Amino acid sequence: MVEENPPFFTNTGSPAGLSDEFQRLTDPYRHELTVHCYRFLGSLFDAEDALQETLLRAWRRLDSLREPSSIRPWLYRIATNVCLDLIKKSKPRALPAALYPPANPQDPLPLPVLDPVWLEPLPDEYLSSQIPGPEARYDTRESVTLAFLAVLQLLPGRQRAVLILRDVLGWKAEEAADLLNISIAAANSALQRARATMNKHQPDGSYSLPLKPEDTQTEVLLARYRLAWESADPQGLVSLLREDAVLSMPPVPVWYQGRTAIAIFYRGLFSSQEGAGAIRMRPTHANGCPAFATYQRGKDQAFHPVSLQVLVVQGGQIIQILTFLVNDSRLFEAFGLPVSV
Repeated sequence: MVEENPPFFTNTGSPAGLSDEFQRLTDPYRHELTVHCYRFLGSLFDAEDALQETLLRAWRRLDSLREPSSIRPWLYRIATNVCLDLIKKSKPRALPAALYPPANPQDPLPLPVLDPVWLEPLPDEYLSSQIPGPEARYDTRESVTLAFLAVLQLLPGRQRAVLILRDVLGWKAEEAADLLNISIAAANSALQRARATMNKHQPDGSYSLPLKPEDTQTEVLLARYRLAWESADPQGLVSLLREDAVLSMPPVPVWYQGRTAIAIFYRGLFSSQEGAGAIRMRPTHANGCPAFATYQRGKDQAFHPVSLQVLVVQGGQIIQILTFLVNDSRLFEAFGLPVSV
């Protein structure tokens, strides 16, 4: 008897032997699956590990792939289950403001917390393949802002999954329920609870801070920000901040609230450095926001990575600086940045 609905692709060999065909099948979805996993896990490196596990499980289950047109939801099902397995074993990632009260800028900095507890930035190049469905409530940039991810990490696994599937990817209720192997009523209930948490932390329902490349005001602001750093001008730097701006520096477990506190911290920081010319900045983009790779001159006179600064800009002012301090070269390599300049 001939099978009515035979597998589209049959696993009959080793991963190495199937690599060319398997890559042809899965390569178009790698970036979007990485972003999908990143939303769950809050870490690009964890997301990359989750992608590899997803592809391994997919290869093992190729017999279950019946039609070429079903490969995308099939891969999303596997990736979602991989992420749900992982978040059962790990703590939610956060930013310092969610874990600690604002710090006194005159106090010495505490030692960094190197455990995997911090949100990590995502290069914007991963977003080019993202096309939300018609029912999505969040656009692509909005759904990877660090503010959005910080709240998303507060949700239990099922709520996190159904909100991502419904409100970020724009899947229909029955599609999300089928993927999660639950009833539509259960999926809708989880979605309502997830939305309530998201709205509690952002009452206006929006995590988006629009920034367009042709925004001349923002371009001027970013140029002034870079100049202030490279010329060691803390006063010029602080003048670009909104009164209630926030500065955080993971993995150091502190954050400063308000222009005055940030000014005190930056004056101390710049006074301990060599002065103008000790810092070089290289523009990039992360999580839908402008960002700068920061390099500091070492004893060998070369400039080495210090941090990746992600800026949240609104109304012609900087309202948040997220300075991700560099522990190794992996972060800069992930952004395609040189490890010395």
